[in-house]
Amino acid sequence: MSGYGSGVRAARVEDLPRIVELVHEHVAYEKSHPRAPGLEARLGAALFADGARVWVLLAETPQGEVVGYAACSEEFSFWDGRHYLHMDCLYLAEAARGHGLGGALMDAVTGLARERGLGHVEWQTPDWNEGAIRFYDRLGATGRPKRRYSLLVRPPATG
Repeated sequence: MSGYGSGVRAARVEDLPRIVELVHEHVAYEKSHPRAPGLEARLGAALFADGARVWVLLAETPQGEVVGYAACSEEFSFWDGRHYLHMDCLYLAEAARGHGLGGALMDAVTGLARERGLGHVEWQTPDWNEGAIRFYDRLGATGRPKRRYSLLVRPPATG
């Protein structure tokens, strides 16, 4: 991957423990349920395997402390008949907000999309997260009202 400008870089294997810490902070911030044990191993396998199509960009302070991330993957839009970059998560630790790192992460995300030959980026944010909504609106992003669903897939019963 190319360089992503001041304060943002691609994740490396040695970043996994810090990434997992930030994920747990993000989960708590969004009042979601805790994640199953073994997240570090699952993320490592997805991010650093040969041919991985999941990318994490990290925001760092000038002192090199990792304080945020953007997690992305390539997806396909059936209606458009083309791939796009899906930003699954963008998170900055509370103390890191308001210092331009969110904008730097978004610049890096759009740079990743451009590098991959993808024409647009899509993401979502909770409707209660007014700070994120204002941030994305300031970037010129457009929102579309939708409801996100999730369905647990259980293995077939044996018997």
